[in-house]
Amino acid sequence: MIMRVSLSLGTFSIVALITALWLGPVTLADPFASDLRTHTIVWDIRFPRALTAWIVGAALGLAGAALQGLLRNPLADAGVLGLSGFAALGAVLAFAFGMSALAPVGAVAFAFAAAALVTSLAAAARGPASLVLIGVGLSSFAGGLIALALNLAPNPGALSDLVNWTLGSVEGRSLQDAALAGTLLATGAALIFAAARGLQALTLGEESAAAIGADVGATRLLVVLGAACCTGGATAVAGVIGFVGIAAPHLVRALAGHDPARLLLPSALAGGAMLVYADLIVRVLPTDTELKLGVAAALLGGPVFALIAARLAARGGEA
Repeated sequence: MIMRVSLSLGTFSIVALITALWLGPVTLADPFASDLRTHTIVWDIRFPRALTAWIVGAALGLAGAALQGLLRNPLADAGVLGLSGFAALGAVLAFAFGMSALAPVGAVAFAFAAAALVTSLAAAARGPASLVLIGVGLSSFAGGLIALALNLAPNPGALSDLVNWTLGSVEGRSLQDAALAGTLLATGAALIFAAARGLQALTLGEESAAAIGADVGATRLLVVLGAACCTGGATAVAGVIGFVGIAAPHLVRALAGHDPARLLLPSALAGGAMLVYADLIVRVLPTDTELKLGVAAALLGGPVFALIAARLAARGGEA
């Protein structure tokens, strides 16, 4: 069953990427034509952008599914542990100090710093509630520092860069950006999938998981570091994009079941396809100023997610 769901979502992702090559502000009769204009539009602009959107969505969906399994909380995502907040803070500080070229490095470095803080502060904590409380505190702290940077922005240009980054976008991204996010996604996925058995055991509770031989501490470390890799890479190339991490696992849970290990791959594929379609809608909207991807993801996905949750609740199921 899980293989069938993954194959279906993988096909859906491929269709999304091909559609993204075809559609856009400029109409193309054949996106695979060999003339220079078509080649430039499709392979130098649209393909890197769509690929970056898919990788970012997959990274956020995977991190969300892993953290929901670790914390046994269906509302968890990278924002709950402060990972996305710190990643955004790293980029914002780079912009604020006039070092915009270092924004991706800052995002990744601060995501790892948040992971180190969470794991070290939670070393003596018991239960997922303590981990969530520590993460919420760090997230609020990062949010305060970002607001401070916006408030003290030295000039309108820096303020514009800061605001654009916090709204999220994959406009103008290159294959180098996709490679950076893809490398961090691969690293994070390796860490998270290495903790899959631990996530399965944690569905029984931490004490029961430890009783059957699961290493709860190692599982927690692998998941937090893996989520930091995924979130740091996504934020480094696309800025702050919310909602995907929390929504993607819920959208596939009815098909893939409630086993957190089995949810990982479908959540990544669903997150990738979701963000490619959201970016496609952003590109074809007839607006003078392009809508930011983070805004579109929330506007489009929020109502759909609420409807699915309401339908499941009406059936007596769990969203």
